[in-house]
Amino acid sequence: METTELSLPSRIDTVATAAAAVAEFVGRSGISDDAAFGIDMAVREAVTNAVLHGNRQDEGKVVEIILKSSPDAVEISVHDQGPGFNPEEVPDPTAQENILKASGRGIFFMRSFMDEVDWSIRPGGGTTVRMLKRR
Repeated sequence: METTELSLPSRIDTVATAAAAVAEFVGRSGISDDAAFGIDMAVREAVTNAVLHGNRQDEGKVVEIILKSSPDAVEISVHDQGPGFNPEEVPDPTAQENILKASGRGIFFMRSFMDEVDWSIRPGGGTTVRMLKRR
Protein backbone atom coordinates (compact mmCIF):
# COMPACT_ATOMS: atom_id res chain seq x y z
CA MET A 1 0.00 0.00 0.00
CA GLU A 2 1.32 3.43 -0.96
CA THR A 3 0.16 6.67 0.70
CA THR A 4 0.95 10.25 -0.31
CA GLU A 5 -0.20 13.36 1.57
CA LEU A 6 -0.33 16.85 0.09
CA SER A 7 -1.12 20.18 1.73
CA LEU A 8 -1.83 22.91 -0.81
CA PRO A 9 -2.84 26.59 -0.60
CA SER A 10 -6.43 27.68 -1.29
CA ARG A 11 -5.80 29.13 -4.74
CA ILE A 12 -7.35 28.21 -8.07
CA ASP A 13 -3.95 27.10 -9.47
CA THR A 14 -3.91 24.44 -6.74
CA VAL A 15 -6.42 22.49 -8.88
CA ALA A 16 -3.80 21.92 -11.60
CA THR A 17 -1.07 21.18 -9.04
CA ALA A 18 -3.26 18.59 -7.32
CA ALA A 19 -4.34 17.03 -10.64
CA ALA A 20 -0.69 16.65 -11.72
CA ALA A 21 0.29 15.03 -8.40
CA VAL A 22 -2.70 12.66 -8.54
CA ALA A 23 -1.96 11.76 -12.19
CA GLU A 24 1.59 10.80 -11.26
CA PHE A 25 0.36 8.77 -8.26
CA VAL A 26 -2.34 7.02 -10.30
CA GLY A 27 0.18 6.33 -13.08
CA ARG A 28 2.43 4.51 -10.59
CA SER A 29 -0.55 2.52 -9.31
CA GLY A 30 -1.09 0.91 -12.73
CA ILE A 31 -4.75 1.83 -13.11
CA SER A 32 -6.34 1.89 -16.60
CA ASP A 33 -6.35 5.06 -18.72
CA ASP A 34 -10.17 5.22 -18.63
CA ALA A 35 -10.19 4.98 -14.84
CA ALA A 36 -7.34 7.52 -14.62
CA PHE A 37 -9.37 10.00 -16.70
CA GLY A 38 -12.35 9.65 -14.37
CA ILE A 39 -10.14 10.04 -11.29
CA ASP A 40 -8.62 13.21 -12.81
CA MET A 41 -12.09 14.72 -13.43
CA ALA A 42 -13.27 13.80 -9.92
CA VAL A 43 -10.13 15.20 -8.25
CA ARG A 44 -10.39 18.48 -10.18
CA GLU A 45 -14.03 18.85 -9.06
CA ALA A 46 -13.25 17.99 -5.43
CA VAL A 47 -10.28 20.36 -5.19
CA THR A 48 -12.18 23.15 -6.97
CA ASN A 49 -15.01 22.74 -4.43
CA ALA A 50 -12.52 22.76 -1.54
CA VAL A 51 -10.80 25.94 -2.77
CA LEU A 52 -13.90 27.90 -3.87
CA HIS A 53 -16.73 26.72 -1.62
CA GLY A 54 -14.94 25.27 1.40
CA ASN A 55 -12.01 27.63 1.97
CA ARG A 56 -13.41 30.47 -0.18
CA GLN A 57 -9.92 31.08 -1.63
CA ASP A 58 -8.61 32.09 1.82
CA GLU A 59 -4.86 31.54 1.47
CA GLY A 60 -4.59 31.16 5.23
CA LYS A 61 -6.42 27.85 4.80
CA VAL A 62 -5.10 24.72 3.10
CA VAL A 63 -6.55 21.88 1.07
CA GLU A 64 -5.25 18.53 2.27
CA ILE A 65 -5.20 15.58 -0.11
CA ILE A 66 -4.50 12.00 0.92
CA LEU A 67 -3.85 9.42 -1.80
CA LYS A 68 -3.89 5.71 -1.00
CA SER A 69 -3.22 2.89 -3.40
CA SER A 70 -3.92 -0.73 -2.49
CA PRO A 71 -4.07 -3.90 -4.60
CA ASP A 72 -7.84 -3.50 -5.07
CA ALA A 73 -8.44 0.28 -5.21
CA VAL A 74 -7.22 3.85 -5.27
CA GLU A 75 -8.69 6.08 -2.56
CA ILE A 76 -8.46 9.86 -2.59
CA SER A 77 -9.55 12.15 0.24
CA VAL A 78 -9.77 15.92 -0.15
CA HIS A 79 -10.20 18.00 3.00
CA ASP A 80 -10.94 21.71 3.32
CA GLN A 81 -11.08 24.00 6.35
CA GLY A 82 -14.45 25.56 5.52
CA PRO A 83 -17.78 25.58 7.36
CA GLY A 84 -19.01 22.29 5.89
CA PHE A 85 -22.10 21.51 3.84
CA ASN A 86 -24.73 18.85 3.34
CA PRO A 87 -24.41 17.17 -0.10
CA GLU A 88 -28.08 16.17 0.12
CA GLU A 89 -29.03 19.87 -0.07
CA VAL A 90 -27.22 20.44 -3.38
CA PRO A 91 -29.74 20.48 -6.25
CA ASP A 92 -29.75 17.42 -8.53
CA PRO A 93 -28.18 18.68 -11.80
CA THR A 94 -30.07 16.05 -13.83
CA ALA A 95 -33.49 17.30 -12.68
CA GLN A 96 -35.30 19.22 -15.43
CA GLU A 97 -35.35 22.51 -13.50
CA ASN A 98 -31.58 22.36 -12.89
CA ILE A 99 -30.29 21.21 -16.29
CA LEU A 100 -28.92 24.66 -17.18
CA LYS A 101 -27.52 25.46 -13.73
CA ALA A 102 -23.79 25.05 -13.12
CA SER A 103 -24.03 24.20 -9.41
CA GLY A 104 -24.29 20.61 -8.30
CA ARG A 105 -22.51 19.21 -11.36
CA GLY A 106 -19.26 18.61 -9.51
CA ILE A 107 -20.88 16.21 -7.06
CA PHE A 108 -22.72 14.49 -9.92
CA PHE A 109 -19.40 14.08 -11.84
CA MET A 110 -17.60 12.71 -8.80
CA ARG A 111 -20.35 10.14 -8.22
CA SER A 112 -20.36 9.23 -11.95
CA PHE A 113 -16.60 8.71 -12.25
CA MET A 114 -15.84 7.04 -8.92
CA ASP A 115 -17.17 3.82 -7.36
CA GLU A 116 -17.72 5.34 -3.92
CA VAL A 117 -18.02 8.98 -2.86
CA ASP A 118 -18.88 10.13 0.63
CA TRP A 119 -18.59 13.30 2.67
CA SER A 120 -17.87 13.85 6.32
CA ILE A 121 -17.66 16.98 8.44
CA ARG A 122 -14.66 16.97 10.76
CA PRO A 123 -15.09 18.02 14.38
CA GLY A 124 -13.53 21.48 14.51
CA GLY A 125 -14.65 22.25 10.97
CA GLY A 126 -13.93 21.36 7.41
CA THR A 127 -15.35 18.86 4.99
CA THR A 128 -13.65 15.71 3.75
CA VAL A 129 -14.75 14.05 0.52
CA ARG A 130 -13.52 10.47 0.16
CA MET A 131 -13.53 8.93 -3.31
CA LEU A 132 -12.74 5.33 -4.15
CA LYS A 133 -12.00 3.78 -7.54
CA ARG A 134 -11.82 -0.01 -7.59
CA ARG A 135 -9.40 -1.75 -9.94
